[in-house]
Amino acid sequence: MQTRIAEQYRNTLLGKEADKVLRSCVHCGFCNATCPTYQLLGDELDGPRGRIYQIKQLLEGDAASLSVQRHLDRCLTCRACETTCPSGVEYNRLLEIGRGLVEQRLPRSFLQRLYRKLIIYSFSESSRVRLLLSIARLFRPLLPAYAKKRIPVAVVVNTPAATPRPQARSMLLLDGCVQPAAAPHINQLAIQAFERLGIQLRSVAESGCGGALQHHLSDSEGARQRARTNIDAWWPLIERGAEAIVVTATGCTPMIKDYQHLLRDDMQYAERAKRVSAMTQDLSEVLSREDLSTLRPQKLKRVAFHSPCSLQHAQKLDGVVESLLQQMGFTLVPVRDAHLCCGSAGTYSILQADLSARLRSNKLDCLQEKTPELVATANIGCLLHLQAEADIPVIHWIELLASC
Repeated sequence: MQTRIAEQYRNTLLGKEADKVLRSCVHCGFCNATCPTYQLLGDELDGPRGRIYQIKQLLEGDAASLSVQRHLDRCLTCRACETTCPSGVEYNRLLEIGRGLVEQRLPRSFLQRLYRKLIIYSFSESSRVRLLLSIARLFRPLLPAYAKKRIPVAVVVNTPAATPRPQARSMLLLDGCVQPAAAPHINQLAIQAFERLGIQLRSVAESGCGGALQHHLSDSEGARQRARTNIDAWWPLIERGAEAIVVTATGCTPMIKDYQHLLRDDMQYAERAKRVSAMTQDLSEVLSREDLSTLRPQKLKRVAFHSPCSLQHAQKLDGVVESLLQQMGFTLVPVRDAHLCCGSAGTYSILQADLSARLRSNKLDCLQEKTPELVATANIGCLLHLQAEADIPVIHWIELLASC
């Protein structure tokens, strides 16, 4: 695609990056075939090709408009278009730039800004999420049935006595923000599984939210500060030999892996961010390389696996969890349109509730049509989103190993 980047951007890092992405796009439209919002709305401007064209116009000097803002806001950032694109267009990079330009040129209303700040404040710290959940669970008996299903039930995990022998290997565990409050058993089960493999998996109290929440709500500096905080918290243990940073919520993993890009201009943190990104691995990446012969489930089930967009598109790890589950004896039922987003997408289910609900309904139809006993997924956002309307249990796939 030919470009005429405006002079104010032409020789900047932003302009050069955007120009490179735009020039790689041949405008073929294959991306629209796998875009969830284009499939729902049938509007060219709500597909990747249309959004790329709108961002191109912004970079060439056109004014930002409410229409452009609306179409960019509707993007799930699922990155299915990147998986489909034959030209390797880094759409995600261009979208970040486009959204940033719109935020600069067309400030949101006071109420919109306040609402977004409230979302960041409420969900970026586990302690605040726990408080909100405690209040919701307290009043749960008084709520109508549809509202009750949206409040996750606390799961109790029986923690075995600590092993007396020291673990030969050590890795770090991202605690995160929502998951430790809504489903703390997920990380507990991961720690237990790793312990049986001879690996100490430890979290660091000073670390927390990976920064994806801020990043996707255009709070770039807030995201960078979260990255710096986590790097500072992990660094002493990295220097002592921690092998990897393990993430059990796939929605967080791409963000940590992208710290090297996020902090590339920060002279104090750039090199450490690069190392942290290189060390970060999804839970399935680590376990796929380990001998799991000691983890043999006693209860085998028919499972529909929902592969989150952050796993199959952002990290290109499609099929890794499925392979692990099949190796351990579980029966995986086929899932139609497995490449399409469930509609969770971080804060999307809050800010684009109608589209999110429609995507969830479609996804649940696909997941449940082969009558599995349960749905397994790999991301807390997808889990909570699907759980609210599913007719069968929705769990994190690490829970299937709990019967070992």
